[in-house]
Amino acid sequence: MIKIFIGGFPLEFTEMELAQLVSPYGEVCTIKIVRNKATRKCKGYAFIEMSSQLAAESAMAALDGTMIGDRELSVCYVTEKSLAPAKSRHAPVYRKVEKTGEPQKKKRPRRPV
Repeated sequence: MIKIFIGGFPLEFTEMELAQLVSPYGEVCTIKIVRNKATRKCKGYAFIEMSSQLAAESAMAALDGTMIGDRELSVCYVTEKSLAPAKSRHAPVYRKVEKTGEPQKKKRPRRPV
């Protein structure tokens, strides 16, 4: 299965309308419209998995740059690297902050093992 990104469609679009838009170019396996977690409103982009490479290419060629209402569609491939969360190379460094003007508390001695 090939995953493609579709962005720029009207915010009122449902999964069914998006499937009807893409399905003439090939079999649509899954559709995931990205929504705001708090309000559940559509953010205007979605990820679609299509059954074959040929179907994905024909959908991209036909739909990329087309106007729906007053918005222009953007259709492209999704690579696994672009979906992976960013990992930092270094662990965060935590430093003790000294409070000025207050006496330091004495630390409790460690117990011997």
